[in-house]
Formats: sequence, structure tokens, C-alpha cells
Amino acid sequence: MLSDTSVQEFRALLRGPLFTPADPGYDEARAIYNAMIDKRPALIAQCVDVADVIAAVNFGRDSGLDIAIRGGGHNGPGLGTVEGGLVIDLKLMKGIRVDPEARTVQVQGGCTWSDVDHATHPFGLSVPCGIISSTGVGGLTLGGGVGHLTRRFGLTIDNLLAVDMVLGDGRFVTASPDQHPDLFWAVRGGGGNFGVVTSFLFQGRPVSTVYAGPIFWELKHAPTVFRYWRDLILSDPEDLGGFFGFHIVPPGPPFPEEHHMKTMCVVDWCYTGDLAKAEAVFKPIRSVAPAAIDFCGPIPMPAMNSMFDALYPPGLQWYWNADFFTEVSDEAIEQHLQHGPQVPTVNSAMHLYPINGAAHRVGRNDTAWSFREANFAQVIVGVSPDPADNPRIIQWSKDYWAALHPYSSGGAYVNMIMEEGQERVQAAYRDNYGRLAAVKAKYDPHNVFHVNQNIKPAK
Repeated sequence: MLSDTSVQEFRALLRGPLFTPADPGYDEARAIYNAMIDKRPALIAQCVDVADVIAAVNFGRDSGLDIAIRGGGHNGPGLGTVEGGLVIDLKLMKGIRVDPEARTVQVQGGCTWSDVDHATHPFGLSVPCGIISSTGVGGLTLGGGVGHLTRRFGLTIDNLLAVDMVLGDGRFVTASPDQHPDLFWAVRGGGGNFGVVTSFLFQGRPVSTVYAGPIFWELKHAPTVFRYWRDLILSDPEDLGGFFGFHIVPPGPPFPEEHHMKTMCVVDWCYTGDLAKAEAVFKPIRSVAPAAIDFCGPIPMPAMNSMFDALYPPGLQWYWNADFFTEVSDEAIEQHLQHGPQVPTVNSAMHLYPINGAAHRVGRNDTAWSFREANFAQVIVGVSPDPADNPRIIQWSKDYWAALHPYSSGGAYVNMIMEEGQERVQAAYRDNYGRLAAVKAKYDPHNVFHVNQNIKPAK
């Protein structure tokens, strides 16, 4: 139990607001992206600077509270909040500084990728990220970072130069190849296990306008398109990316009315090569099968990154399942063709992201992310605005995953799984888990930061 006096003393240490269940705005402050998760923290500290973060970590630790770290965005299993504990919320820490000469981007821990795109695009730069711009920079980066630019420039962590962090004992450190290199190794894929990352330093990439967007095909063409895409993405130059999926066509603009609510297969393409050559690159793609909807063309990178935002506003019900795949066999495709067309709601989807190309040029032990030999990251998300849909979206996701899991590489991207137990966490890191546990023992020996896909300190 927290005394009123201790809470008031904590409040006095902060520049940002502190919410208790009795405070106006508490319910708004505790709401998270995945509405399937409903927890009531004892305290929510919305930090505005590093001093606030230090004060919050020290208070939470000394008070014996479970501490959750919340960045700016999503977190499928709701690990950015905690029942009866302290949420350290970074959403007010929005500073970004672009150095156009060095092409570096310093990003505070509460930013979303929309914030980053807004800051970098005027300089003709992008930072490789995900596919939805409302995603938080912190969560996506610390788990690895898979998205449109992965084949060309690697994972988000492959473009990370340094981080500033507050550790469980309240110390502030910078982790980079030259400072605390063991910690820097661990945060590149090891999640929020090691401290509160207050800022990230990224290498910006010269990407401004791309030839990109989704092409939808009727389900009768799915077997042909799926196999063509698989073979193409494993062999084509790295400046061509694109993920395969099954979706229900949303019932509104810009989608043609005659296709509303039809289930289709889709490839969301992203070509970062010479725009003058784009039409020639896509001519064979467009000849594979007649497209029902073709939105592919020149587009600014920020528009590409935000294309799915309207489909996924905050407050939907989410259930995730995921796996890595080194290959997608014809037998696996047959399973996809059975389960993918059963997608239950317009927000639900299966996506298969390519993680080859530049991501393969980093060794499996060079960062905490272990599955460098995998070619694909699969996610199956049951999503709906209506809680009454939860049983069917969860069952579809589970059944689909169970059918494909025997073909998988055995682990999953930690940003795309629910709370599935310690065995699943260890499977995500394989032989890197022991090293991660040793780093955890060094920098967070008491497991202060355990509300996450937890790596337990080595004994």
C-alpha cells in the first residue's frame, strides 16, 4: 500500500503529471492500444525528461512496485501497463534532432514513427521501421524492427548507433559500440529488459519517395501470386521489398465499391531503387495475374508508412500469433490457402514479411536478434473493434498458427507474440539467451524490469 504522503512526495519530484486512480484523466492515461488488455495501475508517471524517468525508476524500485515501461505506441500483449504497479509513460518525451550532414537522427523514447517521418522527410531521409506509423519507436526498435525497408537496409536495430538509458539502480548510461558494448548488444533485440531507453540514435537512410503500395488479387489467383511472390522476394535485388497477406477489402474509399468486403490476397510492395526503372521492374509483377486493385506507384515514404494507420486506430481488440520461417514450402502455402481466406474481420490479417537481404548480412550472434538465417517473419492477428468478436478472432489466429507452426523455424519475433511463457521467450533468442541472461544479471540483477517478454538474470 502506498501512503498519500509518499505519492505526494513522488509527485513533487516530477515535472510531468502523475495519475492515481482518484485523479481526473486516469482512465484516459491508462488506456492502451490493445483494448483486449484492461489493467489498472496504481500510478502512471508521464515523464517529460530523463530526470523524471530517474525519479520514477527509483520510486518504483524502492516502493516494491511492479514497473511497466510504456513508449509511444502499441505492444500487443499490453506489457506497457501493469495491474497495481507503476507505469513509466514516455509519451510526452517527443524530441527529435536530425543531423543532415551525418545523416543521424536522435529520437526520444516517447516518439512514434510518424514523429520520426515528419522530422526526417524534409532532409530526404528515413529510418527503417515498421508498417504502421503510430507504432512506438521504443518498442519496435528494442524488439528488432521489421518493415518496408528491411531487405534494403536491415532491421531497425541494424540502423541503431547508440541509446541513452536509465538502469534499474537509477544510473544513466549511454550504450554504443564504444560504451557498454555488452548492453548495446543486448538492447538490439532484447526488448525492454535492461532499462528505460530515453533516446535512440539512428543512422538515417537516403529514402524519400518510393514506388510502393498494395496490389490486391482475387482469391482464385492466390496460389499463383503467393508462389510467385515467394520466389521473387528470395531472388530479386534488395531494393524491392513487399509483404504478402490476406485481407478483407475495407468498405470505404479509396477502395472501389465493387470490391468492398471481399477477401483477397495482397502484396504491399516497396521499391527503393531508381524511380525511372520502376515501371519496368513492376511489369512482370503486374503480368502474373490480373489485379483487382492496384495502388502501387510513386509515394512519399511517410505516406507509405502511414497507409495502414486508418485501419488500425487505438482501442481495437488484438490477438497475435507469430513465427519465423526459413522457407515457405508449397505444403505450407497450401495451409495458408486454407486458413488465410477465412480471415474473420476487416481488421484481421495474416502478413508474411521478408527479412532477408541486408538483414542477412548481420551474424546471428552479432545482436540479440537470433534468427538471421530466417527469410520470413509471419504474424497472424485477429483484430476487431467489438469485444464480442474475441472468441472467433482468437480461435482463427490460433488455428491458423497451429497449422503453420510445424513448417516454422521454431521461434517468433518478440514484438508479435502475446504473453506465452518463458519457453517461448527462450525460443525467440535460442543460443543468445544465455548471453542475454548474463547481461541482465550485470545491469538489472534484481529484475526490476520484468513486465516484458522477460529474460531472467543469470544466477
